[in-house]
Amino acid sequence: MTICETTASSNRPVNSRLSSSVAKNQRIQENMSTTKLAAGSSFPEILLPLVQGSKATLGSPEGGCDWKMVVVYRGKHCPRCTKYLAQLDALKDQFHDLSVDVLAVSGDPKEKAERQNDGALGIPVAYGLSVEQMQSLGLYISHPRSPEETDRPFPEPGLFVVNAEGMAQVVDISNAPFSRPDLDQVLSGLRFIRDPENNYPVRGTYV
Repeated sequence: MTICETTASSNRPVNSRLSSSVAKNQRIQENMSTTKLAAGSSFPEILLPLVQGSKATLGSPEGGCDWKMVVVYRGKHCPRCTKYLAQLDALKDQFHDLSVDVLAVSGDPKEKAERQNDGALGIPVAYGLSVEQMQSLGLYISHPRSPEETDRPFPEPGLFVVNAEGMAQVVDISNAPFSRPDLDQVLSGLRFIRDPENNYPVRGTYV
């Protein structure tokens, strides 16, 4: 018996569970419809409350900036999100130096969003993103694995950069918490894009 045959034999119970999971996911997909946000398209106008007490339109820059970066995180239940948001918070001034405003958002209710990163984030944090709004952004959406995780469908990670014309300059979505763009690389890329001498267009617009 080969190594692959041995592994396959030992994994039969797991494969059976996977088959059941695939069938369940197929049923879910039959009832869901999500259109991915096209690069270069107008960013959806979504107005949400902030934990800071005001409201914000996700794609509209504030504070004198003319571009906006919107980072969608899964929710308070996700430890990887906590680490990622801490990194984003540490880099916010460098993004602002490029005239890129920064905002984080999730589908969490207010009480959870207020406790994100122990309430220590300096960046604006929006909350209450609905399933319909998640779909308008083309995000992957997951059901909680258990009530202990969270009590509602939640978005998987997304990062969007909206330019001065209100168009999606950068679109990055993932269906897994461990797959997200490196923020230092995003910062480096935006520094290049924002240099007028480079005349860099929106990429990925071929149809």
